Amino acid sequence: MSSRRKFLKNLGTAAAALPLSSFANVSEEEIEKRILPYNRKYSANDTIRVGCIGMGIMGVNNARIAAKIPGIELVAAADLYKGRLERTKEVYGSEIFTTQNYEEILNRKDIDAVIVSTSDNWHDKIVIEALRLGKAVYCEKPMVHKINQGLDVIKAQKETNGILQIGSQRVSSIVFAKAKELYRAGEIGQLNCIEAAFDRHSALGAWQYTMPLDASEKTVAWKKYLRDNKNRPFDPNQFFWWRNYKEYGTGVAGDLFVHLLSGIHFITDSYGPSQIFATGDLCYWKDGRNVPDVMTGVMQYTATDRHPAFQVLLKVNLASGEKNEIGKTRFYGTEGVIDFTGNGFVLRRHKLPKAPGYGGWDALETYPIAMQQEIKNEHSKKYSEEDRKSPSLDDISFNAPAGYSENLDHHMNFFESVRTKKPVIEDGVFGFRAAAPCLAANDSYFQKKVIKWDPVNMKII
Repeated sequence: MSSRRKFLKNLGTAAAALPLSSFANVSEEEIEKRILPYNRKYSANDTIRVGCIGMGIMGVNNARIAAKIPGIELVAAADLYKGRLERTKEVYGSEIFTTQNYEEILNRKDIDAVIVSTSDNWHDKIVIEALRLGKAVYCEKPMVHKINQGLDVIKAQKETNGILQIGSQRVSSIVFAKAKELYRAGEIGQLNCIEAAFDRHSALGAWQYTMPLDASEKTVAWKKYLRDNKNRPFDPNQFFWWRNYKEYGTGVAGDLFVHLLSGIHFITDSYGPSQIFATGDLCYWKDGRNVPDVMTGVMQYTATDRHPAFQVLLKVNLASGEKNEIGKTRFYGTEGVIDFTGNGFVLRRHKLPKAPGYGGWDALETYPIAMQQEIKNEHSKKYSEEDRKSPSLDDISFNAPAGYSENLDHHMNFFESVRTKKPVIEDGVFGFRAAAPCLAANDSYFQKKVIKWDPVNMKII
């Protein structure tokens, strides 16, 4: 119990579901499976009036989450499809202001903050306009559609001293916060590799969303949707399934890789990789989309004063053959592994023995008997019995409380910044440093080359 008590002490008393003194009466299994605390308290304070720009799947979910937070009032919503505006009034009442022109929301002086949940190609423009009009902005990931748009968004935030938070909720997760604590405490030794994946196996998971029955230019402000090539003919797939098209979305890299990198950068305090390479294919969902449904990325992180050198392997497969959606992130160190599973993670610790060992799958038996014995004798003289052991500690599971939502926490952090003016949990710089390598993965895929990236100055080399 002494090592276990020391481990708990290192975590801090807030990390355990029970006080240390009570562990004597708790079973071994219960000791090894702790529930992370979630006792966050907040008050309504002054009302924040919010406008939502984009009321698709993420817009609806962001609005629903924001509405749960005391002191938040949803007063306006914009979307280019009339049916979604009608639905907004059904949910929030006829008093809520709705429009197909996002500018009408930005120009309202009674709106304090906006949530931007549009297609990726509109993020930079709307965010910059909103900041310059004095709005606090919560913008869905990825922060921008193209790498060359990122610094302009950061510049606008700095010049206006406005509040901008990007919507990668892992950055606000108590699960990732606890994993970061363990990582920084050296519980897995020196990090050398990370594997992360988001696999799916359904039409909806592959973005073939339910299409409305009245999709047409009478119900969709198609010309407003098109930022480029305004003469492109109306195509409901390109509007309602925009994630499948590089003209409007960023494919699996911008939609899913970015979640993985956000969590990785949060835990490691990394600015990002120096080299990015991606490959993939359009294997199954051949529905007119022009982005791959399988992609693998390899990203090299060079050593800095923040972290050692390590490699990140990313994968998304939208026809994985698995029954359930598969998401994983696994940190490999020289002394252990942090393995994220669902809304928690497992810490496994296993150190290499000091002695290299002999026998088994080894060359020892290929040598003459006399030499084998001499090698064994020398090994015994050089290494003690303790040196030959492979130290292992019991696995420990960490889980968030039932019903915990990192998405809710992320929104709460944003609105707390709006109220107090304290720095947001994921600003434009962090958001761009997470998004840019993912957008570079797309460039690597389409251009068939390695992309070199300067993560400090945030530019392609």
